[in-house]
Amino acid sequence: MIRKHFAGFAASAMALAISAQAFAGTVTTDGADIVVKTKGGLEVGTTDKAFSFKLGGRLQADYSRFDGFYTVNGDTADAGYFRRAFLELGGVAFTDWAYQINYDFSHNAGGDNRKEDGYFDEASIAYTGFNPVVIKMGRFDPDFGLEKATSSKWVTAQERNAAYDLVDWANAHDGGMGIQVAGTYGASLYGSAGVIAKDPNNAADDGDSVKQFNLRGVFAPMHEAGNVLHLGVNYAQRDLSETSYDGRIRSRLGMRGVSTDGGQDAGTNGNRLVLAGANNTPSGAYDTDSALGLEGAFATGPFSIQGEYITREVEADAANREDIDADGYYVQLAYTLTGEARDYKLGKFDKIKPANKQMGAWEVFYRYDNISAEDDNGAFANIDDVEAKVHNLGVNWYANEAVKIGGYYVMTKVDNATNANGDDDGDGFVVRAQYVF
Repeated sequence: MIRKHFAGFAASAMALAISAQAFAGTVTTDGADIVVKTKGGLEVGTTDKAFSFKLGGRLQADYSRFDGFYTVNGDTADAGYFRRAFLELGGVAFTDWAYQINYDFSHNAGGDNRKEDGYFDEASIAYTGFNPVVIKMGRFDPDFGLEKATSSKWVTAQERNAAYDLVDWANAHDGGMGIQVAGTYGASLYGSAGVIAKDPNNAADDGDSVKQFNLRGVFAPMHEAGNVLHLGVNYAQRDLSETSYDGRIRSRLGMRGVSTDGGQDAGTNGNRLVLAGANNTPSGAYDTDSALGLEGAFATGPFSIQGEYITREVEADAANREDIDADGYYVQLAYTLTGEARDYKLGKFDKIKPANKQMGAWEVFYRYDNISAEDDNGAFANIDDVEAKVHNLGVNWYANEAVKIGGYYVMTKVDNATNANGDDDGDGFVVRAQYVF
């Protein structure tokens, strides 16, 4: 409770401090005028753009119901939870410095396993004086993947694709700290490179953190809403040679309610697919863990198609170990029935803005996920590749630029793995009510 109150107090204090700086010009009559905006949160800034702050947030309330492989005994279970409950504070100071602080009060967000308290999704400072190059420092998710680059507020399906579960470390900070250099060249090229120091559940033997390196490059010769051609490549690598860690490669297969990392889920009856690896993997078992990702997207008017392919290799470091390999991909089709195009900013898709304020915008989508892993160690030594296929069919209603109501039906089929009841397939649905400001 103390941490929660402190986080709220800190955010309020910072907002007041920054606003006091910004208002100094008006008070003394020798500074820039102040502009206040209330659409989409509270934003205050000086007309010379030297100082600003914006207070916003997002709330995502989910309900899901599922059966078959998604539960241990195959019977129907459900889950209702806050997927995210963010308070966000960001802005500019002294023209060339930007900051962003996002605090999640939800017990079910991310994978931080903080069941009793919220956590800082982001707390970063960036230097923008080398425009168009930006240097960011602090806690933030490193670049890896098109869907990850798109805010959780505006991803098409309620949960991102299952292929990300194969490399859950690649685009997550896991409570670590890092530095990233990103920039654009012209209107069609984007690139980033970063390093982050973090601890994957267990400390390295000598107390030295695990270092992770990320690279992302994007080429988008067509880069306007409703007229997009996007190609990208990603690479991430970390060293596990002196680290004991949870080495399981697992997936919820689009149904987060089986295990939300914070309660309000299916409890002990929730079944989460294990494709490879083992918990409590000892130090010295594996060496380099690397992931390569390819991404592509095309949009014309209200129609868009996008996909990503990811491959991962965990190199064995001990004589009695074999390499672990995993591959996954997805393809997604989306169409806005009311005619609006998805916004696009270099490197990522953004929101759909309803043209009709009374009707809102209606979007339908289908996504196919395919993931597999090969592990000839331990429990998986005598098992052929574990593979899962997931079909996602859904609809989103953008009532306005703040409210989004959506849901999707999920159907999955698993090869070479079952639940305790012998089920190798399952289905369910997820609905979400979202408000952003």
